Amino acid sequence: MSCSLFEFCRLQELKTVRDFLFQNQSKESVEEKNITGELTCAEEEPSRQSQPWLQDCVVSLSPCADLLVVAREQKAAFLSAKWRTDDSGREEMTLAVTWSGHLSTEEGVMCFSSESVTVRPYPNRMFLDNRSSTGRPDWTCIVVGFTSGYVRFYTESGVLLLAQLLHVDPVLRLKCRTYEIPRHPGVTEQHEELSILYPAALVTIDGFSLFQSLRACRNQVARAAAAGSDVVPPPPLAYKKWGLQEMDTIVDHSSVGVMTLCVFDQMKNASILGGFHASVKGSPPAMSQFVTVGTGPYAGFYYAVEGNSQPLLSHVALAVASKLTSALFNAASGWLGWNKNKNEEEAAQKQKPKVELATPLGIRFGLPDSRRHGESICLSPCNTLAGVTDDFGRVTLLDLARGAAIRMWKGYRDAQLGWLQVQEERGDREFSPSASLPRRHALFLIIYAPRRGILEVWAMQRGPRVGAFTVGKHCRLLYAGYHLMGVNSVTSQGWQLHTQQVCLLDPTTGALRTINIPFHLALSDKKNERARDMHLLKRLSAVLKSRDMDPVSLEREAKSVLLEIKHPAIKKQALESLLSNRNAPVSCLTNVTSALHDALKQQGNEVEASLLQLCSSQLKLLQLYSDIQQLQSAADTEACSGNVCGKTHERHQTRRSSPLTRAPFPFRNFMFWGCLCGKSPTHKVCDTLQLAGISPQQLLSLLMSVWLQREKEVLQKPVETVRNLHTLLIALSNMDGAVEESWDTQSVSPWWQQVRFTCIQSHNAAAALLAALVAHRAAKKYSVFGLCCAGLQLQSEWEAVSLELEQWVVCVRQLEDVLVLQTLLLVPSPQGTAGGAVVQCSIKTLQEGGTGGIADSVSKWVFRQNMAPERLKKILLRKETQDTGDQKEQKEDREEAEKCQEEADRTAGELLLAVCQRFPDSLSPDLLFAHCCWEYVVQWNKDPEEGQYLFIAVEHLKLITSPHIQLGISTMMWGTFFVKRFSAAAFLMEKVSTKRSLMSTAMTSFLGCCVQLLQILMEADSAMEEIPTPELSVEEVWSGAEGPASIAELALEQKGVHYPLVQHHWLLATLLHAAMSFSVKVKPLSLFDSKGKNAFFRDLTTIQLMPSGDMDPGLVSLRQEFLLRVLTGWVQATDDASCSSPAPAFTSLPSDGPKANWWPSLCMDLGSLLQVNPDILRRHLVCELYNQGLDLRAEEAILQVEDKEVLGSHLLVLTGQRLSYSLLHNQNQTQAAMELLARLPPTLCTWLKAMDPSELRCPLVSLSKTSRLVSHLIEMLPENHAQYSLALHLLEAVEVLSLSNED
Repeated sequence: MSCSLFEFCRLQELKTVRDFLFQNQSKESVEEKNITGELTCAEEEPSRQSQPWLQDCVVSLSPCADLLVVAREQKAAFLSAKWRTDDSGREEMTLAVTWSGHLSTEEGVMCFSSESVTVRPYPNRMFLDNRSSTGRPDWTCIVVGFTSGYVRFYTESGVLLLAQLLHVDPVLRLKCRTYEIPRHPGVTEQHEELSILYPAALVTIDGFSLFQSLRACRNQVARAAAAGSDVVPPPPLAYKKWGLQEMDTIVDHSSVGVMTLCVFDQMKNASILGGFHASVKGSPPAMSQFVTVGTGPYAGFYYAVEGNSQPLLSHVALAVASKLTSALFNAASGWLGWNKNKNEEEAAQKQKPKVELATPLGIRFGLPDSRRHGESICLSPCNTLAGVTDDFGRVTLLDLARGAAIRMWKGYRDAQLGWLQVQEERGDREFSPSASLPRRHALFLIIYAPRRGILEVWAMQRGPRVGAFTVGKHCRLLYAGYHLMGVNSVTSQGWQLHTQQVCLLDPTTGALRTINIPFHLALSDKKNERARDMHLLKRLSAVLKSRDMDPVSLEREAKSVLLEIKHPAIKKQALESLLSNRNAPVSCLTNVTSALHDALKQQGNEVEASLLQLCSSQLKLLQLYSDIQQLQSAADTEACSGNVCGKTHERHQTRRSSPLTRAPFPFRNFMFWGCLCGKSPTHKVCDTLQLAGISPQQLLSLLMSVWLQREKEVLQKPVETVRNLHTLLIALSNMDGAVEESWDTQSVSPWWQQVRFTCIQSHNAAAALLAALVAHRAAKKYSVFGLCCAGLQLQSEWEAVSLELEQWVVCVRQLEDVLVLQTLLLVPSPQGTAGGAVVQCSIKTLQEGGTGGIADSVSKWVFRQNMAPERLKKILLRKETQDTGDQKEQKEDREEAEKCQEEADRTAGELLLAVCQRFPDSLSPDLLFAHCCWEYVVQWNKDPEEGQYLFIAVEHLKLITSPHIQLGISTMMWGTFFVKRFSAAAFLMEKVSTKRSLMSTAMTSFLGCCVQLLQILMEADSAMEEIPTPELSVEEVWSGAEGPASIAELALEQKGVHYPLVQHHWLLATLLHAAMSFSVKVKPLSLFDSKGKNAFFRDLTTIQLMPSGDMDPGLVSLRQEFLLRVLTGWVQATDDASCSSPAPAFTSLPSDGPKANWWPSLCMDLGSLLQVNPDILRRHLVCELYNQGLDLRAEEAILQVEDKEVLGSHLLVLTGQRLSYSLLHNQNQTQAAMELLARLPPTLCTWLKAMDPSELRCPLVSLSKTSRLVSHLIEMLPENHAQYSLALHLLEAVEVLSLSNED
C-alpha cells in the first residue's frame, strides 16, 4: 500500500468568486475591448480562466475543511461546506459561497496588496474554530490582518466581532497554536496562542483569553441584532509585544511554544554570555521560543523568558528622551512660526488608538547567510522541526532544539510546505516487540513545487521520498497547522474530531484533495521486507473480501501472495486468514496450502518449524474433509433420489465452502453426526480417519463432544443413536494406539478413563448416562476378552470383576444420581418468585462443591420454588399426604391455572422425595434445613426489605432437631448477618427516640427475628448436654468429594456460647421489638447500667462482665414505666380492629404481631429479669383491661394478682368513673337515674362528682359488668378498709340503677 491523493470536496461557483474579486480588472478589459476591438468574447473567456488568478489571492482553509476564504485587496468571499447528492445517488461535500463583500472599514486602507501576496504566498488570514459540546465546531471565526496594523475578527457571515490596532506597521503573518495532547510524559504541555508578525515586532495573544473574548463578542452581537440596538464596544485584548532586534528583515515566523533547557544547555549558555564568573540558577527558566526567517541572518532564534515582558530601563530612557525632544521641538516651532498644517495631523493622530511600546527582545543566535533570503517557515506538529523556503529554490529542514539545519532539498523554487502526522495502525502493532506501549506516530514533510507541477512526500528526518504526484502548476497547498481553539486537557478526553492536515486546491477543476500515507512507509526504506509483507497481507485481505472474484483467480492471487511474503509470522497470518475465509472452496485451499508446503520444504532448515507443521496439519485436515465428504455424498446418493438428492448436493456445496480451522464444532459434527444418525458408513469413516493420521484419543474426544452437545437429537431416537455410538466406540477402540496391548485388566485403562472424564465434566446428564452405559458395555467386553486371553475360563455363574469395571459402576451410579438431581433443578419456578438462573450440575461440579454441594443445590431450588418449611418437613419425613378427597369439593370453583399449579407442586414434591431417597445422607433433614436456612438468610442480606426471607430462615432453623447444628448455625447467622444491623438499630433508636421515624414493618420484623434467633440459641445451649453430637456422612459413591465444608460441618466447629451474654442480648432485642411493635418512645440503652451497656454487641462465645446485684431505683423505675406502657399498648391493640399484625408468609406459622396473646406473659418474664415487681405489672394489666372494657379478660388476670387490696383501691376509682359517666355525664339519662342521684348519700354523690370519666377509654359498659366489678371490689377490700363503706354504697347504687333499667 502506497501514498494516495484522493478528492474529498469540490468548490462551486469558482467563476463567481473570480469575477467578484477581479471586478475592476474585468471592467478595464471590457473598456479596452470596446476601444480596440481586438478580442472577441469567445477568445477572452478561455484566456481569463487559464491565467493563474488564484496566485494573486489570499486563500485559507479551516482545520475541519468546512470553510474556505478567498480574498483580494479589500474584498473577500466565504465558502461553507454543504452536502449534495450527485447523479449516481452518492452524497458528496461541496463548498459554496455563503458571503462575499468588503472587509475594510476605513477608507484608503488596503487588506493585502498584490505585491505582498506575490512575495509571500501564505495568507494573512486564519480560522479559530470554537468547539461545541458535541465535539464538532460550533462556529468559525476569521482573523484578518490589515496593512494599517489592525487585526479584525469576523464571523462566517462577515459580521465584525472585534478590531484592535496592535502596531502601526502592516501585518505580515498570522499564525495560531492550539492545544495538543502530550504523547509522552516528559513533553511540556503547550497552551493556545495567536501570534501576529509585523516588520519589526511580534504580538502574542493568549488563546484562552482570546477565546473567551470572542465568545462574549459573538453573544453581544447576537443580542444586539435581536434587540435592534447598537453593539457595545468590547474591551481591548491583553497581549504581549516583542520588538525583534538584530535582524535586518523578517518576513515570516513560527511560535514554537514554551520550552525548558536542560541543565547542560543552561550552564553552557550562562558561560558563553556571562563568562567564567557567571551564576547559574537552580532551576532552568521556562522560555517561549520564536523562530524567524528573512535576511541578516537567514534564520533567527529568539527566546523570551516567561513573566519578563516589561521594557528594559534603556528603552524607557530612550522613550522619555524622545518625548522631551519632541516637546522642545514643537515649542520652538510654535515660537518660530513653523507650526503650519500641524493641526490636521494632530487631529488625525488623536483618532488613532494608543499603541503600547514593544519590549525589546534580542536574538539569541541565527543561521548567517548573507546571500540567502528566507521566504517562509512551516512548523511541524510536534514542534521540533521546521521547513524553510528561500529565494535560491531550496527547502531547508531545521532542528529547532539544536538550532541547526539538518537537511536541504534543491530545485523547489516558490515551494509551498506542509506537514502530515500519521498514527500507527492497530494491526501493525501486533508484530512489534513493543506492542504494549502507546501507538507510534510518523512525520512526513509535504512539498509542493508549483513550477514543476509536482507534490512530494518525504519521510522525516532522513527518510526517502515515499510518494510523488503530478498535479497542476497553479494549485495551492493549504496547511493550517492548528486545530480547534478552546480545548484543554480535560475537554480533550475522548475527543476524536477528524481534521484535514494538508489539502491541495486545484483552481482549474475546483477539487480539494488530501493525502493518505500508510504508517509503514516511515519504518524504513524501500528494501524493508516487513513493510512489503504487510502491504502484501493487506492486498490478500482485500482479495478475500471481494465477492466477485472467481475461484481460479482467487487461487492464483493467494498463491502468489503467500509465496512472495518473506516474514514467517506474516506468512502464517496470511495462511490463517485464507483458511478462515468462508468463500474459499476446498480445492483452492488445498492447492494453495500444498504449494506453500512444497516451497517451505525446498528452503530446508531455514524454514520455521511451526509454519511447516501448520501447513502439514492443514493439508491433512483438508484431505480428511474431502474424503468424508465423498463418503457422505455416496451414502446420500444411495439413500435418496430426485429432489432429496438435489437438496443433499446443495448442502454439500455449502459444506465445501465452510472453513475447517475456524469452528471445531461444525467439523466434529461433519465427521461423526452422520454416523450416529446412520447416514454414513461407520467403518469406512473410521478407516478414513485412521488413514488421516489423527490419533484415536482426539477422535474419541470429538465423538464424545458431538454426543454430549446434541443431547436433544439423541433423546429423540435413543435406540438408533445408542446402537451407532456403540459401533463407533468399538471401531475407535480397535484402532492402533487406542487401547494399549499391555493393559492389565486389573488396572485403569487411559482410553476408558478419557470417556469417564468427559462424562464426569458434562452438564448434559442424560446423554452422559447413555454414553457411560455404552462405554461400560464395551469396556466389559474388552475385560472379558482380556481374561480369556490370559487363560482364565469363567464359569456361567461367575462374573468378571476388575478395577476398570468398578470404576464404571461408580460412574454410572453417579450419573443416575446427577440425572435425578438435574431433573429436579430444571423444574420451573412459580411465576413471580425470586431466584437466579438454574444451576447446571455435573459430577465434577458436585464433587468440587464439597460434602454440602448437593444440599446447597437443593436449597437454592427450594428458595426458587418458594416452598413452605412445613411442607418441606413433610416431604423429608415421608409424611406428605396423598389423599386430597376432602379438598376436591372446595376446589371445584377454582380456575384451571390454580389446578395446574397444584399439579406442578405435587410433581415437584415427588421429585424432591426421589432425590432425597437417592441421597439419604447428603440430604438428611437437619442438613437440608441448615442449608435452606442459610440460603434464605443470604437472600435476605441481598434485599433486607424482604423481611419474609428472614422469617422463613428462622422457621427453617427451628426445624433442625440437633441442638449442636442449631447452635452453630445460629451463632454464624448472628455474627455474620445480625449483630451489625442489630447494633445499628439500637443506637439509632437511642438517638431518635423522640421521633418515631423507624416505624417500618421491615425493622419490626427484623427485631422479632432477632428475638427468636437468640431464643433458639438459649434453648440449643441448654439442650446440648443431653443430646450427643451428630456424625455427618455422605453416600459411598460420593465419598471422593473435594471442596469446601458444608454448613453443618462449619456449624459443628463453632465454639459454645456464654448463656448469660446471650440472655442479655435477648433482653435488649425483646425491649427493642416491644418498643417498635407498640410505638413506645424510649431510649433502650438507657434502661441498662454501664456494665450492661459494655456487654452489648460482643462475641457471644466470650465471657463478659455482666450486671449483678440490685439496680438503681431510678433505673428500675424507668424499666417499670416502659413495661407498663407496653402492657397498655397491647390492651389497646387487642381491642383495636385497625391494628392488625403483619401478614406472615405462611398461615400455619404463629403470628408475632401486637395482638399476640403472649405479650403479657413476656412482660412478666421481662419484669423478673429487669428487677421490676411483677405484681405491679399484673395490677396495671387488670386496670387497663377494665379501662378498655374487657372485663372478662380482666377477671382472668385478677386471679394472678397477689396484692388484691391495692388492686381493689385502683378498681374502686375506675368503678366510680363508670358510675359517674352513667349518672352525670351521659346525655341519655333516664328518670330513674335522676331519682337515684337524688337519693344517694351526700358523701357518695360528692365523690362521684369528683370523678373524671374522660380517663376511661371505654365508658359505655353494661351495668351488669359494673355490678360484677363492684362485687369483686367487696371481696378484695377488707371490712376495716377506709373505702369499704364507699364500696357498699356503690354496690347499692348499681343494684338500684339496674332494677330501674329493668323496669
